[in-house]
Amino acid sequence: MRVESATVSNFRCVIDSSQFEVEPDKTILVGINEAGKTALLKALQHASPTDDTASIDWLFDAPAAMVDDIRRKNLDPATLAVARVVMRPEPKDLAGLSLPEGSDDIRLVMTAWMNKKRTYSVTGLPSAPTMGDAEKAILRLAGAMNKQSDEDAKQVAKAISDWKDAQASDAAISGEVAAGLKTHLDAALPLFAEGSAAETHWDALSGVLKSALARDKIGKHLADRMPPFVYYSSYFAVRPRIHLNRLAEREASGEIDLDYDFGNLQLLKFLGFTAKELSDMASEAPEKGHNYDNDVNVQNQYKQELAAHERRVTERKRALQTAGARLTEEIRRVWNDDRLTIRLDVDGQYLQTLVEDELGIPVELDQRSEGFRWLVSFFVVFHAQAKDDLKDAILLLDEPGLSLHALKQQEFRKTVSRLAEGNQILYTTHSPFMVGSDELDLVRIVEMTDRKTGTKVHTRLAVDDPKSIYPLQAALGYDLAQSMFTHQKNLVVEGVTDLLYVEALNSAFAAQGGATLDDGIALVPAGSASKVVYYSTILTSQDLKVAALLDSDAAGDKAAEQEALWQLLTNKRILRTGDHITGVQRAEIEDLLRVSLGLVARDECGWDSVATIAAQSQRPIMEILADEHTGVSKWKLARAFVRWLATNGADALTGDEQRSWASLVAAANRSLA
Repeated sequence: MRVESATVSNFRCVIDSSQFEVEPDKTILVGINEAGKTALLKALQHASPTDDTASIDWLFDAPAAMVDDIRRKNLDPATLAVARVVMRPEPKDLAGLSLPEGSDDIRLVMTAWMNKKRTYSVTGLPSAPTMGDAEKAILRLAGAMNKQSDEDAKQVAKAISDWKDAQASDAAISGEVAAGLKTHLDAALPLFAEGSAAETHWDALSGVLKSALARDKIGKHLADRMPPFVYYSSYFAVRPRIHLNRLAEREASGEIDLDYDFGNLQLLKFLGFTAKELSDMASEAPEKGHNYDNDVNVQNQYKQELAAHERRVTERKRALQTAGARLTEEIRRVWNDDRLTIRLDVDGQYLQTLVEDELGIPVELDQRSEGFRWLVSFFVVFHAQAKDDLKDAILLLDEPGLSLHALKQQEFRKTVSRLAEGNQILYTTHSPFMVGSDELDLVRIVEMTDRKTGTKVHTRLAVDDPKSIYPLQAALGYDLAQSMFTHQKNLVVEGVTDLLYVEALNSAFAAQGGATLDDGIALVPAGSASKVVYYSTILTSQDLKVAALLDSDAAGDKAAEQEALWQLLTNKRILRTGDHITGVQRAEIEDLLRVSLGLVARDECGWDSVATIAAQSQRPIMEILADEHTGVSKWKLARAFVRWLATNGADALTGDEQRSWASLVAAANRSLA
């Protein structure tokens, strides 16, 4: 079962996050400090908490403005939803269920409330009958029971009538309502004769009840299969040396400091022991008692105690070896060093985490880098909290890899993707190295522009605070810098939307055997027409082939007329969109696709200018859209077109659009041949 969408509300700085979509495998929450990213994860954890999750406490977890109202009982915590997640069941979750006819797109909606309760509902099932639907049958049953001479029957009739009157007519017959109806039907069953009118009405209600109980059974089945939400923060560090007896004493007395001891407790959980069990295992071997040499009973007792001690030592040793081997495998995969070995050992009352490298000399964990210690702690807590059921847990990672070097973060990002093959993952980050340039569609922007409105989550990249998307800009910039000098042939385009159009069209035509850019041509977005000359200069200085694609608008004309660009590229390598479109003045790249984009703008973005685009064939499409609609965005239109083209394929384009693309591709290939 996977999270499909989520909403957080009434929790710390989050008043109402608004509902946001969650990707099936990996979702990245990006935002500046104090935006509320940690609050979002901590709230979501309550939708399916693990044993170690701290309970919700309204005094500390409710938004500050609500605390006094809750204290004065003006607000009821039972009415304040903290987290609501919509879960999409997988086929294995529905296996064995008898789904009623009409079931479609079943979803489990789980809600965590401020009063620490959780409730659920199921959507996609046929509508549940309400008390209003059953009212006539209940009244008829009560009336038939009242006509009987038996006083018990009359009392049952009154009880079911009173119960009905206490229920809202629109209340679904489900949960407690269904349980109440069952109680009254069970009470009535032995009090009427077979074949009587009461039996007829009882049978009708019994059918309604069976349908309701079947629905409840489906809901309970899905709720029981709710995966655990495992939260991990960089603060949950595993200490290199743990005094077992002292930790056991703190546990026994209830004086555990979770900020300090959480990582230690998770390490013990990972090993499968309590602190006391490991402490007892570390006790000294038994000593021979008095009269050992002369008393057979003393000798036998000593042998039994020695055998038990040796067994405990062997069990402890093998558990530590196995755990160390599992950690070593995970760390080597991310750290890219097959010479590293993690060892767990007990020295007296101390549990030690040791690291052995190519020198063969083990050192304690705190002698390694902070990033390395973080990685060890992550895998310990992950395995412990998920109880090794790695295919089910939903992972909520708070700033993972923050202390890792940039290149190690990139490697850890691959580990996150690998974990996401079996686990759905949501993680927060500030780092551009934890966001791949090919993962922008996985990003949700978290921002808080005003504490009165609180934290908001945006699925699209349009935000009020540009600082929120800095990690994405940096990720794109880094990838661009890394890739700029790796291709011999480079086509410089004006901006990211140009890149989206060209890449999408190239992929669509390649899938259908149409005209495509030659292999090895890299697309380089300059950011604007004016910057094309700078990118071209850098690339040509490295003896690379470069061509530039410019719009035929005013900005493109100005860039194309720059003497420096002419000297660098010559006329053959400066491509203009207008050369591949007939009739459009000041044509931009969007005008290559003006008919299809007009449909996409109408159907996907709500900007209906199809008639105007057809009637004013010489005007650029973006000029028409901007004149007739507010909030028109080149980025939004480009993203919508990419999705549309992926669904419909290149054949959905008009003949003129296909010819324009073929003409542009041929020109680009010639210029870089």
